[in-house]
Amino acid sequence: MRCVIARFPFELTKNGVLETMRGVKPEEVVGESVIIGRRTYPVKQVGQVITRQDRRDFSAGEVLRAMAKLGFTCRSLPQNTAPARGLDPLQHASAMLGAPAAA
Repeated sequence: MRCVIARFPFELTKNGVLETMRGVKPEEVVGESVIIGRRTYPVKQVGQVITRQDRRDFSAGEVLRAMAKLGFTCRSLPQNTAPARGLDPLQHASAMLGAPAAA
């Protein structure tokens, strides 16, 4: 399959990606990921290995689209359904002052 990543054309196959990623130790996944074989890789790591380019040169979306077209399972960032609750002004001021010293 022909795809464009970081403005460069690549001819990728599922077997080629499996072979390229064989023996590559997965980094810790904190964002988007791709399941290749039985391992889960960060999408930027996969992009760097298969394109031999710096991770700053391509977006995660480009690699996710290419991997999905090849038939790999891709996981994007989980959507936060509830807004994060911050401290109210009184709690914030209290936290800034710290806990009272024991007498």
